[in-house]
Amino acid sequence: MRNNQPHRIKTVSEFHQLRGLQPPDHPLISVVNVEAFKHSPDDEPTTLVLDYYSISLKRGVNTKIKYGRQEYDFDEGIMFFIAPGQVFSVAHDKEEKLKMSGWLLLIHPDFLWNTHLAKKIRQYEYFNYSSKEALFLSEKEETVVTGIVRNVEQEYKSNIDKFSQDIIIAQLELLLAYAERFYQRQFITRKISNHKILDHLQNILDEYFYSDVSARKGLPTVQYIAGLLHVSPNYLSSLLKVQTGQTTQQHIHNKLIERAKDRLSSTNLSVSEIAYELGFEHPQSFSKLFKTKTKQSPQEFRQSFN
Repeated sequence: MRNNQPHRIKTVSEFHQLRGLQPPDHPLISVVNVEAFKHSPDDEPTTLVLDYYSISLKRGVNTKIKYGRQEYDFDEGIMFFIAPGQVFSVAHDKEEKLKMSGWLLLIHPDFLWNTHLAKKIRQYEYFNYSSKEALFLSEKEETVVTGIVRNVEQEYKSNIDKFSQDIIIAQLELLLAYAERFYQRQFITRKISNHKILDHLQNILDEYFYSDVSARKGLPTVQYIAGLLHVSPNYLSSLLKVQTGQTTQQHIHNKLIERAKDRLSSTNLSVSEIAYELGFEHPQSFSKLFKTKTKQSPQEFRQSFN
């Protein structure tokens, strides 16, 4: 019987050992070919947590991967980004594994220590996207990122000198910048699915604020909304920023203010009653947010209709 507890992999060397690979050429950074894996899927842990960054590209996935109800079209190159401490699951298919190829780039945080990338890498939101929100590459995009990864591999396998780390860091920054660009492309090219998410978001917010849900449950969180949309909070905010220029929190506030204006202009409820109806625990918090968004207090807005 399998242990359901996550299996922690602390080092790059430990990953090599788990996959039956030769020890890494560098203890803190490694590029591994998927075809070189030597392991038994039945014996391998299915839930993992890493103490290092993992950037991977897999090709030849036999089954279509769906996002919502739409199948991805760029399934020849699928990139996943995993940050240290994240828990993720691996679903094995023996037949599919034989058809898969690609690479993994493993980067221990100690390699980035005392460089500007150590802090900057945390700003890339795609490290917190879920696996179903992977980056799907075109053939040209795959060629670009694979070329950069091969440059990294060549550099750390060469004789290490005082320039080596700086050159590898520069290549890593280039790789992450391209990934950012390609994710922006993905948000734009998948207009049908993205518009469905936007429409669904508006329907969720309408139902939440134009019924008694907000009074019963309080203000909706970004995590709650993302859960209803079946996407991760970071992916949703990234998508919305590209499509609308606003974050998920801003969309929530916009709908809240829209409903507040409706109640202030069409009812005799007090400001406090409206605040509680919208899900605020304290009316002062509602008044502060309303004034921030409209440059008027709730009372001033109401008086403008009299």
